[in-house]
Amino acid sequence: MNALTFDVEDYYQVSAFQSSVPMADWDRYESRVERNTYKLLGILSAAGVRATFFVLGWVADRHPAMVKAIHAGGHEVASHGYSHEMLTQLNPLKFREDIRRAKGLLEDLIGCRILGYRAPSFTIVQETMWALPVLVEEGFAYDSSIFPIRHDRYGMPHANPLCHRLVTPAGPLWEIPPSTFAIGGIRIPIAGGGYLRLFPYRLLRRLLKQVERQGVPLVMYLHPWELDPEQPQIPASFVSSFRHHVNLHKTEGRLMNLLRDFRFAPIQEAIDPIRQLNGQRPCAELVV
Repeated sequence: MNALTFDVEDYYQVSAFQSSVPMADWDRYESRVERNTYKLLGILSAAGVRATFFVLGWVADRHPAMVKAIHAGGHEVASHGYSHEMLTQLNPLKFREDIRRAKGLLEDLIGCRILGYRAPSFTIVQETMWALPVLVEEGFAYDSSIFPIRHDRYGMPHANPLCHRLVTPAGPLWEIPPSTFAIGGIRIPIAGGGYLRLFPYRLLRRLLKQVERQGVPLVMYLHPWELDPEQPQIPASFVSSFRHHVNLHKTEGRLMNLLRDFRFAPIQEAIDPIRQLNGQRPCAELVV
């Protein structure tokens, strides 16, 4: 069983657009996250697949019914933080405030413990490893933020590429990295998102199948805005604009191919250690 995940944020909240669209201006932009997420829920329902949704707290504040619909569909709700600020721009105190606010909001909405966290733009990197014990202290069981690749905005190329248990000063934390494939000692990302849109699907499927045959669960990710080729354009550099818009019109078809070619479940069910931590229940009830 493999893990399918979605980072629930709107198209204008992408970190690469931060200089063009500061958080103070977010409410001025047309929101498309709700319609895109409901479209995605419909696709998953038709395929009989459940997934993990890392929901941005700012989005949950404005679309609580959407968060409840995700949960009601049997999907796992996890945290993407509140404000989508990269951890490289935060200090430990601000980070703690951000994840505590988001976690509390999501738990109040669905009545279940939030087990997982994913940092905006995978920015748990070498200089932000201080975030890991904070996650433990705030009650998270797993993190999915360390991407074992070399990238100009994120990544830790020498990190463990497999699901593994981290030991932090505050206690243990499971790390669930997005999937990669080793070629000549270099790891290339095959986890989804822009990579799903950029690589030919037949090539990507072959690489994913090779990882699967090794007995390693895949950890895939996408965003609801990737199913929306009609979204408004945001001023950005050529590289950022290309990464964001390339082959958006192909995302829906390729996602359907993934759902046909692989077996998926939420992280809390697909990854053995997390399932055991969760008592093999689909939702960890809050203890009051």
